Amino acid sequence: MSRSVLIENVTAMLADAGFTVSDRCATRPKSFDVAARRDEDVILVKILGNIDAFDAPTGAEMRRLGTYLDATPMVIGLRTRDEELKPGVVYFRHGVPVLSPDTAMDFFVEGVPPLIYAAPGGLYVNIDGDVLADRRQNEDLSLGQLANQLGVSRRTVSKYEDGMNASIEVAMELEELFGGDLTSPVSVMDGAEEVRDAEPTPDDPEADPEDVPVLSVLARVGFEVHPTDRAPFKAVSEDASGADRVLTGHSSFTDAAVKRARIMSSLGSITHTRAVYVVDEASRDSVDDTAIVEREELEDVEDSDEFRDLLADRGAQSEA
Repeated sequence: MSRSVLIENVTAMLADAGFTVSDRCATRPKSFDVAARRDEDVILVKILGNIDAFDAPTGAEMRRLGTYLDATPMVIGLRTRDEELKPGVVYFRHGVPVLSPDTAMDFFVEGVPPLIYAAPGGLYVNIDGDVLADRRQNEDLSLGQLANQLGVSRRTVSKYEDGMNASIEVAMELEELFGGDLTSPVSVMDGAEEVRDAEPTPDDPEADPEDVPVLSVLARVGFEVHPTDRAPFKAVSEDASGADRVLTGHSSFTDAAVKRARIMSSLGSITHTRAVYVVDEASRDSVDDTAIVEREELEDVEDSDEFRDLLADRGAQSEA
């Protein structure tokens, strides 16, 4: 299956699942292919035939954008090396959850979350420690007795009851011993917080020197500016309250700039952000809902309220 067909299939699946899907980010380089929203859930999706092509810089960018845009980054792919991704299993690459199309279909369309995740050493599940402790006590088993039956240490069983994850083999033994489910789903839509907490959000990259004068204005009027290096925009900026976020682009006003501005408008509608594209000289005030602002105009802005008024005159803040 070609990557273009795979992207079409995944976007169609997300639409079937009730997501509003952005335009495809057909720019290079790009950290993600589409953004999608369903109610309060927002995802940034990279779609790949072979997930080994997902490198560390792209993973870092997606995790940063997920933090700044209140979105969950994820990869949907077909295989790793010469092996197809297993259905019902969540993989991880550079702190980002990875699903096969079948797993994504089960999760988003059928509402069946994955229970298994892959990590060094094999396949693992999340053990519900409270349920395990209740079942053990109901069977009048001590920690040591259960440990002997499983062939592990007493300390290991204690850790399972404290919430430590177990291999799929141990989970199957526990469910055979006690009957019923003892596992809880992998928290895909929470950004797989256990992985995220283990790997803090990477630092922002340095801004391109050509963009520094533009981004400096946003910082001067009170925005915290987060440069990007693989997104269709040059930065995500947020005011002190974190309630007002702006996707910012910058270049000469070319056909490529219009294309990026359209993508930014589409992404803004999904992420509920404003979008502004700064150019040296403009022949129009907006591209869709992306405000087009000349650099001299921006440099004359005195404060954040004046900046918001300027955007309101040129583009609209996208809403659900």
